[in-house]
Amino acid sequence: MAGSSFGEMLRITTFGESHGEAVGVIIDGATPGVELSESDIQTQMDRRKPGQSSVTSPRKEYDVVHILSGVFEGKTTGTPIFVILHNTDMRPEAYDDIQYSFRPGHADFTYWQKYGIRDHRGSGRASGRETAGRVAAGAVARKLLANRGVSLVAYTKEIGGIRCESFVESEIERNAVRACDPEAAGEMIRKVEALALKGDSCGGIVECRIRGVVPGLGEPVFDKLDAELAKAMLSIGAIKGIEFGAGFAAAGMLGSEHNDPMDASGFLSNHSGGIVGGISTGQEIVFRVAVKPTSSISVPQRTVRITGEEQTIVTEGRHDPCICPRIVPVVEAMACLVIEDHYKRLAAMRD
Repeated sequence: MAGSSFGEMLRITTFGESHGEAVGVIIDGATPGVELSESDIQTQMDRRKPGQSSVTSPRKEYDVVHILSGVFEGKTTGTPIFVILHNTDMRPEAYDDIQYSFRPGHADFTYWQKYGIRDHRGSGRASGRETAGRVAAGAVARKLLANRGVSLVAYTKEIGGIRCESFVESEIERNAVRACDPEAAGEMIRKVEALALKGDSCGGIVECRIRGVVPGLGEPVFDKLDAELAKAMLSIGAIKGIEFGAGFAAAGMLGSEHNDPMDASGFLSNHSGGIVGGISTGQEIVFRVAVKPTSSISVPQRTVRITGEEQTIVTEGRHDPCICPRIVPVVEAMACLVIEDHYKRLAAMRD
């Protein structure tokens, strides 16, 4: 399958299926000599894994990290880093009833049209489980970025129409939905739990802030930094939109309102989201992504079988009633990969 690799100078390839033996990633281009342990990656895997709370899938995957190559005596060697995560809680039989049916909202129909074959066990490569490899790779990129003084944080901004009104960074990892507003978090949790009881789901908005990035990252035409971040985010299955800085609100602003003026101390506002002309300004990079409702719901839905016969189906299995909490570390991981890749591209251009 083409399209399983991402990046230019820091390049990753993910592998594995939702209910296969394992998932994982190969990371090529990591800087040699950087301290890296399995625990560095495990910390991020623990944030992504299912079964964390009442608002996530009850599937129990511990995602124990195994590094098979690319690290020697606790440091990266510069050769490909191979990370594997063995699946331990597979229940492929839960999908037997829909083996020949196309589930609404899933990639069943499109995979069938493209390949003439599909792995019906939890969507195979189209499953959110594929993102485990991304988070492992992102943990490596995060370690490289830390040496550059770059940090980032993503969090739930909105779920099911309930929006955060304050930003308290210390609260993000203290609530089950990873919201930045503790009061809104309680409302979000109650809404998601209520929808789960009904067998339904909801979407939301996740925001990301990247700090400490030098000015000059990104290419001026096709490989703009915002374009690269957009590709990275839209490659995550549940994400359907992205905006930077003022985003879509810019359409209702005047030029005199949207432009970011400067004085001797620097920029006076950040409506651009830290990227102008496709190149980083040195300000905080800010973007938001729209996360769709989970497609796997137990509400009866109309569909067709591979034979074209109409039917009504109910999707069984263990699924997240809202993807936002577990997609937060995935958003961070993909952002880390893009930023580190562009640091390497900038260094190569200047050499």
